[in-house]
Amino acid sequence: MSKDKINGKRIAWHASIFCGTIISIWTAAAFLSGLAQVNWQVSELLRQYLIAVGLMQEFHTMSDFYTHIKGVEYIIAVLFLGAFPAFYNYLNKSTGGVTAKT
Repeated sequence: MSKDKINGKRIAWHASIFCGTIISIWTAAAFLSGLAQVNWQVSELLRQYLIAVGLMQEFHTMSDFYTHIKGVEYIIAVLFLGAFPAFYNYLNKSTGGVTAKT
């Protein structure tokens, strides 16, 4: 290997370590800042994160909550009805070579 290639790899290695360190420090600061804002409660921080990214919703009426639950129920039913035939075929497939002796 030439000296230029070795120096290039070394520079890339140190640059990636530097960038990783900066990102890690920023992540730790953001996480600790978030925890400080919610009075050091990890579950509350997680709840707020899930609401912010749209994976969890706040419901203001019983009707909103019931509509959401029914939608999830329908999704589970459709997934079950789609997966059950494949599972049934998997359980009942023949091995093809085993015979019983009499």
